[in-house]
Amino acid sequence: MYAQVIVDVAHSQVDRIFEYSCPDETKVGCRVKVPFGGRVIDGFVVGVSRVSSYPADKVKSIVGAVDELPALVPECFSLMESIACRYRVPKAAALRLFIPSEMRLGKVREAYKSYAVFKTADVKLSAAAKKQAQALEYIKARGECEFTALCNEFGRGAVNALAGKGAIEIKKRKVSRNPFSGLPKRGGEKVLTPAQRAALDDIENSDKRVHLIHGVTGSGKTEIYLNVIAREIERGRTAIFLVPEISLTPQMLAQLRNRFGGAAAILHSGLSAGERFDEWWRLRSGEAKIAIGARSAVFAPMENIGAIIIDEEHDSSYVSESAPRYSTVEIAKMRAEYNGAKLVLGSATPSVESYVKAKAGRYGLITLTERINKKPLPEIIIADMRREVRRGNNTAFSAALREELDVTLKSGNQAIIFLNRRGYSRTVLCRDCGYVAKCENCDVALTYHSEENCLKCHYCGAKYRMLTACPDCGGKHVLYSGTGTQKVVADLKGLFPAARILRMDNDTVSGKDGHYNILKQFSEKKADVLVGTQMIAKGHDFPAVTLVGIMDADMSLHFSDYRSGERTFQLITQVSGRSGRAGEAGKVVLQTCSPENYILRYAVGYDYNGFFENEIALRKATGFPPYSLICRVMVTSEDGEAALETLKNVYFSIERLRQDNPEEFIFFNKMHSPIKKIQGKLRYQVLMRLKGGALLGDIYDIAVKNTTSSTLVYVEENPVNLS
Repeated sequence: MYAQVIVDVAHSQVDRIFEYSCPDETKVGCRVKVPFGGRVIDGFVVGVSRVSSYPADKVKSIVGAVDELPALVPECFSLMESIACRYRVPKAAALRLFIPSEMRLGKVREAYKSYAVFKTADVKLSAAAKKQAQALEYIKARGECEFTALCNEFGRGAVNALAGKGAIEIKKRKVSRNPFSGLPKRGGEKVLTPAQRAALDDIENSDKRVHLIHGVTGSGKTEIYLNVIAREIERGRTAIFLVPEISLTPQMLAQLRNRFGGAAAILHSGLSAGERFDEWWRLRSGEAKIAIGARSAVFAPMENIGAIIIDEEHDSSYVSESAPRYSTVEIAKMRAEYNGAKLVLGSATPSVESYVKAKAGRYGLITLTERINKKPLPEIIIADMRREVRRGNNTAFSAALREELDVTLKSGNQAIIFLNRRGYSRTVLCRDCGYVAKCENCDVALTYHSEENCLKCHYCGAKYRMLTACPDCGGKHVLYSGTGTQKVVADLKGLFPAARILRMDNDTVSGKDGHYNILKQFSEKKADVLVGTQMIAKGHDFPAVTLVGIMDADMSLHFSDYRSGERTFQLITQVSGRSGRAGEAGKVVLQTCSPENYILRYAVGYDYNGFFENEIALRKATGFPPYSLICRVMVTSEDGEAALETLKNVYFSIERLRQDNPEEFIFFNKMHSPIKKIQGKLRYQVLMRLKGGALLGDIYDIAVKNTTSSTLVYVEENPVNLS
């Protein structure tokens, strides 16, 4: 037998199929060890045949199999071809998406525990062997014990002596490392409202593959998702449930486990290597039928998928910013098409691109206009921070927010304070000469973190000592500028000393339980106020939260990005939706220096349709997506000369393409990237707006052709971050 193998080397020079002789039991999808270039490496078996294309004496043999069960399902190879062609990456790079990195690199294996099992008490023990006698009685009463625990109690020598005399037997058993095994019980299956039932029937009976649920916050979208999954599980099929933030996975996993028990498995990068390995194999073996996770869970090793759910489909985290730079929704469509599955997208604030497709009839559109409890959406109070300054209030808290916080805390309710900037202050500057502290490796200002009394770069993670004097002029007047979550917490403690405050941002969440522990404390009312960044803005359900404070609603409004208005509307609507989800009415205090801005006015009225009509008219008039495609070719290198030379080659190659296809180009130019350096690498870009995607393949080919060992060139489509 001969195996067709793709070696696990993501390089264009070896991006082809190699042939090896193999045992008869070798199956397609297996990972194998193969000799390659003087060493033994991993490969993926993509085909098996009885005849070889080469003389038998020229074909090397597979060294051995890595897994008993084929790791890759047949669908993986179809997706591999699509991803490799679409994003111009080697096939090995596409296949790597389907296997956890620790597992692929051989850094994790099955976990086993040893157990001492009682066999017989009919053994002779000397009078001096008291520990042996005690251990034997102990294990006899229980039938079996964990070996390590038994040794800790009675001593390893006594336990081994009993095993040697045949009184007990030591057995090894495979154990499952179960993440979040202590999740709280949540409510079970709920009675659907007429609107939810109509939505479910629409998804079930429609001939459309993709459905968009546009439902206000608290309208019961999750219950619709769970019922879609339940119907597919009853049919013997599987499902994938995606959420945008790792912080949302425990909450959603709890609901899935309450409904489906052990059929739900979690996949995300925050798990330990062992937990991720075990959950992945539970899905691959078919023991688990539902995968829940963030973006990467779209590659869960499932077969016979019946439904894929993407909650908060508008979120930018669903676009990968590392190679391959895939869109999760695009991959989900590929998998839904392959399996004949339903793809359900849901959001209170759908992306403009998705809503256009739904309005045009390409997606099924389901609209939910009321909260499940019939309660009104929270009132949004605008606080004009310009007026606050004129009144002599130079703090980060408006009078309205302070008053509402006081009322909320006195009534025993909870509040969420949202600020999408971590740290203590945004920048550190010298009042004498205007010097701003910047990272040596990145072209960005450093952020002051008070708890560690240091300056941090939020791009590369570098830390610097806090300045005591200006390095440029020697001046001692070093000031903090701007406000971060640390500063908000410090100010809150000054305003409300008795309040119990939690902070949730990238600095406070570490390990797989980081998000969960903070959210658990808050949900159990062990804190009164939760201060956080966008990881607290969506999806969470805290019944006691009756107030949300949005500290700087303008932050995302004035970015030089065509999506800035859309992102601002989405963020305000999402974070506002955390308030008043149970019995009491909710309030939101929105602090801004631009109260007259039309985006904020639409947000205050929860008027998505008004926002959409205005935004789509603006994009049509200016020729921005979805009426065009923004394409950016990035050139990055530590070598400035190499980067510039590569930039010229890329630019002139695309210029020739433009000359041959002038009708496809709306805009075309080369320039420095707005952030000129990140992690020591200089950044240049060729930016263009295209009428469509007809030339994308050619542009990807130009990028691949110009990538070298010292210079990386890659393509971004409608990039989520233009900096």
